[in-house]
Amino acid sequence: MDTERQTYITGNEKQQDIVDNGEQQRSESDDKRENKVKEWRMRNAKKRHLIKKILFTLIAAVFAISFLLPTILTMANSFMSSAEISTNYGVIFNQYKQLEYGEKDTDFVAEKVNLKLIPDMVDFSQYSTVLLKSPEYLLKFWNSVILVIPIMILQIVVALGASYSFMRFRSKRREVLFFMYVAVMLMPFQVTLVPNYIVADWLHILDTRWSIILPGIFAPFSVYLLTKFMRRIPTSLIEAAQLDGANEWQIFSKICVPLCKGPIASVAILVFIDYWNMVEQPLIMLSDADKHPLSVFLSKINTGEVGLAFAVATIYMVPTILIFLYGEEYLVDGISYSGSVKG
Repeated sequence: MDTERQTYITGNEKQQDIVDNGEQQRSESDDKRENKVKEWRMRNAKKRHLIKKILFTLIAAVFAISFLLPTILTMANSFMSSAEISTNYGVIFNQYKQLEYGEKDTDFVAEKVNLKLIPDMVDFSQYSTVLLKSPEYLLKFWNSVILVIPIMILQIVVALGASYSFMRFRSKRREVLFFMYVAVMLMPFQVTLVPNYIVADWLHILDTRWSIILPGIFAPFSVYLLTKFMRRIPTSLIEAAQLDGANEWQIFSKICVPLCKGPIASVAILVFIDYWNMVEQPLIMLSDADKHPLSVFLSKINTGEVGLAFAVATIYMVPTILIFLYGEEYLVDGISYSGSVKG
């Protein structure tokens, strides 16, 4: 009897072991299946992420090439001879002459546009004409420098003082004045061109460089950008400086200005690019063509000097491109600041 009972118990234990082993094997197979499913999902997610990354990269590359293509074509065409330019783009300038002057120019013999990034023969004659044989170009270049550099420097100086005032001394009147700055900033410059002309005539500075420099010095954009940044400076820094005995000038020069290096650099870059490309202001304010900047000279080059126009445009782009590439980090840091103060 005991032997049969022991045999029965042993059989039950074996059956239980078999059941446990089966469940363990099933659980292990289920775990393997789940792991395989997870790995498959991870591989698919990585593939989808890679495909999205490639698509976004291709789209960004297409947009980048589209934006850079006019600049690249201008630089490449500046090394072409006049005959090659006429062969490649003659139909465009021929149609332009027919529309503007009612005449057909037989010098432009091309029947279709041929965009070329590499010239058949590199020709530096356009650059030698512009830089060595044409004093008018150098005159216009220095006219641009004389107009833009004072505007850039003095506008930053005025904007720093005004921004510090808006940041430190808040009141209803100052907020109304700041709102007026924003309103004027949102207006197209063509709207303010007539009042500037009237004021310049009243001040007897019309047809002088001051008629362009003075309105540029007091432009509102720099004030707006620097005020927005200065108002993010923690008040604890200013209070600590006051406890140490610092006056307003020391707070301004030792704390606010050093913390605004990024926005100041970005303002300088934007102001330089804006006024380097101005055309309407010199045309309205300056009747003397000898005082016109390079931007006006570039817009007046006729179709008979297409090669010269490409060379002048290339040299004209060099200062803005160099300044942008040199100050790109400052430009991004000054415009898209996160509100944290960097020492």
